[in-house]
Amino acid sequence: MVIFNLSSYHPGPFILVGIPGLEKFHMWIGIPFCVIYLVAVAGNCILLYLIAVERSLHEPMFFFLSMLAMTDLILSTAGVPKTLSIFWLRAHEITFPGCLTQMFFLHYSFVLDSAILMAMAFDRYVAICSPLRYTTILTSKTILKIIVGISFRSFCIILPDVFLLTRLPFCQTRILPHTYCEHIGVARLACANISINIWYGFCSSGWGLL
Repeated sequence: MVIFNLSSYHPGPFILVGIPGLEKFHMWIGIPFCVIYLVAVAGNCILLYLIAVERSLHEPMFFFLSMLAMTDLILSTAGVPKTLSIFWLRAHEITFPGCLTQMFFLHYSFVLDSAILMAMAFDRYVAICSPLRYTTILTSKTILKIIVGISFRSFCIILPDVFLLTRLPFCQTRILPHTYCEHIGVARLACANISINIWYGFCSSGWGLL
């Protein structure tokens, strides 16, 4: 019983295999991953810089666009560096806290992405349907409320995933056939009933797209 509790609250490191069946090509597969990552980081940083320094871009649509760029940076940085370390350095191990952290930011940025796109769609709807009232509807205070609201909503949707995993005992194999940690993939390694994780993962996917 003591071992069961220790495996639940202090699981050892997980092993990220990479791309199963293509292990011998990992060195070469990492090259396009690296190039795309560098292009994404450079492009989003340039976009954020231009929006920050150019006063004519200080409008609601561009604030949402800058949020989208930051979310893209979080999403790519949460996954690609670890993927490259697996491909090039054979650093397959990841600690349980590290796995949970990566999973949270990957899922959080994905859910936040869809919420930002919804906010951008609302912005365009107001601009097209009520152009004369655009500045009175989408004031700075309203934009701030929208940003805080969608950020908090995404946080509340994803945070339970972390707690649902920390309650599970991991006393089986800890090998993940992926390059990153994701909720259901990690949950399937537990030696306990994961029906709650499956149902919440299914529901949170739907909430994230609403």
